[in-house]
Amino acid sequence: MTIQATLFSFVNRWECDENDHLNVQFYFSRFEEADRQFRLISGLSETLVGARRVRHVRFHKELRTGDLITVQSSVAFDGPHMLTVIHELRDGGTGMLAATALDGYEPNASSAKNLRQRFSDFQTPMISEASPRGLSAGPAGHRATLPGVQSKGAQICYRGTVLPRDIGIDNKADDQFALSCCTDGVPHVWQRTPMTHSYLSENGFGRVAVEMKLTWATPLKTGDTVIVATGFTGVGPKTFSMRHHLFESRTGRLAATLDVVALTMDLEARKAVALPQEAHQTINKMLID
Repeated sequence: MTIQATLFSFVNRWECDENDHLNVQFYFSRFEEADRQFRLISGLSETLVGARRVRHVRFHKELRTGDLITVQSSVAFDGPHMLTVIHELRDGGTGMLAATALDGYEPNASSAKNLRQRFSDFQTPMISEASPRGLSAGPAGHRATLPGVQSKGAQICYRGTVLPRDIGIDNKADDQFALSCCTDGVPHVWQRTPMTHSYLSENGFGRVAVEMKLTWATPLKTGDTVIVATGFTGVGPKTFSMRHHLFESRTGRLAATLDVVALTMDLEARKAVALPQEAHQTINKMLID
């Protein structure tokens, strides 16, 4: 045994966003289910490897209404973490790679040899397509505070509440919830730049994420209220990056951090377009890192 088939799914119309493709929160939900299945098949557990430190996702191909989805999962000991689980999400109709996720674990160094032996039947080499590019591989730090990130220029873009439907099987808010908070808030982040809703609509452009890194700091439970504060962290000719900080509102504790590399896409050609010069200049002045 090596790579394992861990998910068979389908893109529903209601999961697609204003760009007419699968919203990123549902890529994360597919990876979450694939991971549950892989843990069952392989015997991987937090008792053996500790809690997941980071999930790093890259988007390679759009998925649209009606597309089939498959996920295959394996362990890579040559990945960016001491133990890396790779999830390869493909278009089930064509076999093309649509997205990849790297789940990073840092078990005790003394257990490395035993883990290699234990998971040898589920091991595959690291694939280059999944390697981090616009974001570092390591998890984000856990020391951010709301006043601290606001003092650097981050601004609030979302407020919400954890509802029963947002809770996973471990009684904590799941990845999809964190992503939904950030994706609902991100249009307000774009609105701070020259690439406003009006600008995008007039030019036939859309907002697209190409790489994301989710780091959980503390769990959220039903009834917790949350707030997202976001700031820009970098800008290039076609892409820019931002960091969403998800805080529990009552205590101000950091729950999760989502790092994102985004671009503007021509919705007709389905290709990235260069940022307007004024957007590059504006974002560069707003960097929080």
